[in-house]
Amino acid sequence: MTPVPDLDAAVAALRRGGLIAYPTEGVWGLGCDPFDEAAVLRLLALKQRPVDKGLILVAGAPVQLDDLVDWSSLPPARRDEVQAAWPGPHTWVVPASAAVPRWIRGDHDGVAVRVSAHPVVAALCKAFAGPLVSTSANIAGDPAPRSRADLAPGIRDGVELIVAGETSGLSQPTAIRDARNGRQLR
Repeated sequence: MTPVPDLDAAVAALRRGGLIAYPTEGVWGLGCDPFDEAAVLRLLALKQRPVDKGLILVAGAPVQLDDLVDWSSLPPARRDEVQAAWPGPHTWVVPASAAVPRWIRGDHDGVAVRVSAHPVVAALCKAFAGPLVSTSANIAGDPAPRSRADLAPGIRDGVELIVAGETSGLSQPTAIRDARNGRQLR
């Protein structure tokens, strides 16, 4: 695994309820502890995004999502398709378990999840020992930043740490598909 110079500082910030900016597969992301309601609400305020839309959770390994996904609600073939796509730049909306808080689900019964192959994301999730919120590091409606230099001043000022690294070079944020029917949502 590629060393992440800011890894210890990033995990410490996350555990204190802080926000971080970090590179993902296609764009720069904002992250926090998904179970820290105050951190998530602060992230949403920074993005000027309503809580009802829901957020993506990113993990470094499928096991980090086991308690959050109701796999039994998916037919085996659908579950196999989702799991075969990971790790990789594939986000799926899956049935959420009762462990997923409303401030993550929004107004939905599912939760958007991804197991990332990006070395920085995977290292962050491994060191944090769980999934992170992963949403583009921009004000809602503005273009998603493709490089660290593209981070808006308001975003830079609103996070505790900007993690070193580069995106994987995808031309856009990861596609989002509905695990129940395979339909592409984004």
